[in-house]
Order: sequence, then C-alpha cells, then structure tokens
Amino acid sequence: MSKDIQDFLPPPGELLGLGEPTHQEPAFGLLRNELFTVLVEQGFRSIALESDRVRGLLVDDFVQGGAGDLDTVMTEGFSHRFGELTANRRLVGWLREYNAGRPADERVSFHGFDASTENTSAASPRIYLEHARDYLGLELELDRLLGDDKAWSRDEAILDPAQSLGDTASALQLRVIADDLLTTLYARAPERIAATSRADWYRARTYLTTGIGLLRYHKQASVPGSQAVRIARLMAARDSLMAQNLLDIRSIEGQRGPTLVFAHNALVQRMTDPNRDWYSAGSIVAELLGERYTVIAGSLGRSETLGLMEPAADTYEGGLQRTFSTWGLTPSVALQPARTRTDISPQQGYFPLDQPLLDHVDAVLHINAGAHV
Repeated sequence: MSKDIQDFLPPPGELLGLGEPTHQEPAFGLLRNELFTVLVEQGFRSIALESDRVRGLLVDDFVQGGAGDLDTVMTEGFSHRFGELTANRRLVGWLREYNAGRPADERVSFHGFDASTENTSAASPRIYLEHARDYLGLELELDRLLGDDKAWSRDEAILDPAQSLGDTASALQLRVIADDLLTTLYARAPERIAATSRADWYRARTYLTTGIGLLRYHKQASVPGSQAVRIARLMAARDSLMAQNLLDIRSIEGQRGPTLVFAHNALVQRMTDPNRDWYSAGSIVAELLGERYTVIAGSLGRSETLGLMEPAADTYEGGLQRTFSTWGLTPSVALQPARTRTDISPQQGYFPLDQPLLDHVDAVLHINAGAHV
C-alpha cells in the first residue's frame, strides 16, 4: 500500500489515465491537482481533461501566459459545466503561475480531449471548417452547405434521425471538402509551419479534425433504429473521437513529456463494459499504446456531498476504507476478492468497484471524502 504515485509509473509511461467513479465528488479533482504537482516534478508536461478539445485551446493559451481573465477562461474554456468546479479553477490558476517565466519546453500544457458534443446535441461544424480554410488561405464558400447552425445543434437533430442533417447531400459534400482540407493541411505543412508556427499548424489540425468528427457524429445520428441502439452507436462514436484526440495530444506532447488524463473511470479503463456494445476511449488507446498507457481507477468510501454512507465491510470499498483513513493508492492485484457495493442510487452517479474493472486497471486511488483530503 502506498501514497506515492511514482510507484505506479512503469517505464516507458507516456499516458497516465486517472479515473474518478463519479463527477459529483469534488475530492477527486482536488486530489488530482495535488498529485499532478508531483507528476510535473517527475517530467509530466501536460494534462488532458474530459472537456471539449477546441475550447481547451483557450485554457492553454491562458496558462501559457496569454491575455484574458480567469473568469472568462473558466466559462468559455470548458464544456459540460466543468469550468464551474473549484478544483478546475485552482488547476488553471496553478498552471498559469507555474508557467510564468519558464521556457517553453518546461511549461505545462492544458488539453481537453472530449468531442464537441453534449448528451443530446452536437455543434455545427462551421467554425471548425472555417478555421482550417482560413489558415490555409483558401477561397472556399461554405455558407450554402452549412446553412443554419441551429439546425445542427438542436436536440432533435441528434435524437430524431428524421431531423438529422448528417445524411443530407450538403453534409456529405462537407465531409468530402473537410477530407480534402485535411489532405491539403498535411501537404502544405512545411510551408504553413514556416509561415506561422508548428503550434498554429497543430491548432488548425485540431479545429479541422473536430469538424470532421462532428460530421461523422451527425452522420451516425441520421441512421434509423431503436433509441437504445442509436444511443449506443453515438456513444461509440464519441469514445472513438476521444481516443483519437488523446493520440493527437500525444503526437503534440511526445517530445516534451508524459500526459496525465483525468476523466471518468468508464472512459479511462482498458476494458469494455460487457453490458454495452462499444469500446471505451481507454480501451482503444490501450490497444494502440500498450504498456505506454497506465490506468488508475478511482474509488470512493464515504461522501457527504453524495450522501454516500460508510461502505459495507465485505465490499472492495469497505476493505480500502479500513486501509486508508483519508486516501491512498494500491495496486489492483493487491485487492482481495470482495462484494460489489450496492448501497448506491443513480442520483449519486457513483460507479462501484467490481472485479472486471479491477482486472483492467493497474492501481486504485481510494478516497474517504468523509475525512479531510
């Protein structure tokens, strides 16, 4: 048993996935911040959160010393209302302070790695395609094909295949144009990087691949079927896009140092839930990176915020609670077989530990939120 996160970084670690079992317990984000400062001392040079990829560029601009104010960055730089979380606000403030006065290769970068989607809606691809077009200096009129942005972003465009724009002639033409733009972006990379910078080229690629991902997502939304099958298909598309984003982030950060990924256990875990029909982002990345990807799953004992009581002694959480009075890290193989916790409700959003999850992670971070972290 240990509290030293360095014990769980087998070389040659590139990507460390740190999971939380619920988004509603603030102790995980606060402890993440504490652990990340240790990882930065060990050479980590980036962090990626479960938030919109393109919005995250605004956050990174700020933490690199760019203009703006913290309130605006927290409002506009995060999706899913994650900018309202105290832990994320403290993280952004710490990153800006840490980077101040440091050379570029020693600064820590911020990334979002989520797709530009919410649970029941997805954005118009307009700003993403237009950014790439303008970066390449092309005369390309997209307005006629894009139409009204609200027609793309309204809930009905995702929930009702009959109202989706994803399979229209205009959307299909936009996909061809976007693919051509990506080819051109790579073909002209030496020229554009010389004229701008490598960072600007990567930014253009991020915008463009986000737009392409949105077009793919809207196409999936247009396919008829039962709502359960359609939602599973959309979730599979989202996880695929997140995995691609993480691999892109590693292509940017690979020469500077490892990356910490912080997201829900369901996203960072290596396994695929046997009760669903798609692969998690973590399982996709794990297959492609192999031993370069390490996963720590989050576990929660007691939580006043969630109204989660003391776990039963014969559960995984109960055993961990007896071992760690506040919080602690332990290898997953060190845990003895136990019962899956059942004293939870859907409103708490807590996903308890079970053996299939433990079989596919390297370690467990347990928090007793009933005590001070």
